[in-house]
Amino acid sequence: MEFPIYTSVHLVKGEDLNHHGTLYAGRTAEWFVESGFIAAASMTKPENIVCLKIHGMTFTRPIRKGELPVFTSRVVLTGETKIVSLIEVTILGKLAVRGFITFIHVDLDGKRLPHGLDFVPVTPEDIALNEEAKKLD
Repeated sequence: MEFPIYTSVHLVKGEDLNHHGTLYAGRTAEWFVESGFIAAASMTKPENIVCLKIHGMTFTRPIRKGELPVFTSRVVLTGETKIVSLIEVTILGKLAVRGFITFIHVDLDGKRLPHGLDFVPVTPEDIALNEEAKKLD
């Protein structure tokens, strides 16, 4: 099964800034989780997906007012009930933020429910990302 890459772009406005004049980490987290959720939920029913854990949301550069951060997300690992998304944020093609999020597939009562997805990495990049995701705690 092919797992697509999803892209979303945001405009950083004044209300998105912290006291340093850069993108507030809380706003980044909102967009980051949303991006990861889109990748995970697109593979099944969105109402069956819940966020379990953010595995790092590491900034490699500040993001400033007026910039257009591009969020890309894709599924890189599946388990019986879990779906792990990789999220990368770039500014003009340069990495600004990177991390993983584990989502869990649940029934309408919130109990874990097998999703039936099977991510099989094929490309060298997919294999490397899958191995990296397997090492997450």
